[in-house]
Amino acid sequence: MTIATMQHDSVRAVEWCDDALMLLDQRRLPAETAYLRLENVPAVVAAIRNMSVRGAPAIGVTAAYAMVLAARAIPDCEVAGWLGAMEKARERLAAARPTAVNLDWALAAMMAVAHEYPRDQQALLAEARRIHEADIAGNRRMGELGSELISADSVVLTHCNTGALATGGYGTALGVIRAAAATGKIREVLVDETRPWLQGARLTAWELHREGIPARLIVDSAAALFMARGGVSWVIVGADRVAANGDVANKIGTYALAVAARYHGVGFMVVAPTSTVDLATATGEAIPIEERDGAEISEGVDLPASVAVSNPAFDVTPAALVDVLVTERGVLRQPDTCGIDRLMSGL
Repeated sequence: MTIATMQHDSVRAVEWCDDALMLLDQRRLPAETAYLRLENVPAVVAAIRNMSVRGAPAIGVTAAYAMVLAARAIPDCEVAGWLGAMEKARERLAAARPTAVNLDWALAAMMAVAHEYPRDQQALLAEARRIHEADIAGNRRMGELGSELISADSVVLTHCNTGALATGGYGTALGVIRAAAATGKIREVLVDETRPWLQGARLTAWELHREGIPARLIVDSAAALFMARGGVSWVIVGADRVAANGDVANKIGTYALAVAARYHGVGFMVVAPTSTVDLATATGEAIPIEERDGAEISEGVDLPASVAVSNPAFDVTPAALVDVLVTERGVLRQPDTCGIDRLMSGL
């Protein structure tokens, strides 16, 4: 990795420090940089649900460390009782947010260690750290691979936040943008505001500003207009789950971007680690879509009581609209069932 690339990697949203989990509270950015010190599973579950921490890889890393906290809270008991208590902690964490598959993936890895080394807190902490470090390394690899597809002097458009704040570090889609910027390929990044939590306006713009990458904030509904004007070379997004056939669940609004990109001849790139690929889910139709509180949309609006509110947090983009899937194992063009199978089997 070059020094230039390292310069575009200065944010960490999840850290283990002094026997506690430290989370950069993303609800308070960009106005305030404040960390939450979490010492038990209920506090971590609350932080995941209220979006103090968000982004599929970051949630997975957070849950891994939470299992260490769970182990520390279990009183001395027989192995069977200890494993039962660990399984209950796993279930509580898994239910915190249902769409991101990284959460279940990380918890499964931690439970495997728990079964192999019962009551061994150091083994659990080592596994959580391995998951964290592997996520960062994988993100850097995806950054390198994805940036090779970007031409010099490019304008790219991104949605939600897929940077260091959404991962263990560096980022997925924003990691590709970071790597391309480090080699001088990025003229400008168009940042969707990403309603209703404004992850683009509050978080992605903040990350890009910190690292000197030129950015322009736009409302979500302006994305197609900028594509129609010409000059946008790629839409680059992350993923919360990739089904076995290549369908992609991601932040609400991603599907509309994919449709607009295909119509305007703009490349559509999904960047996600293989831990986000869920071979047990055949198609996007089987992916659970989190429905969040309607107040996130209606708050501050004088809405008539008879008007219902629906607030899905994610949508599903069909694989046919994805031009390229970038993972740490390689780049897959026009992902489909056969391609996903080859990718995951290492062929």
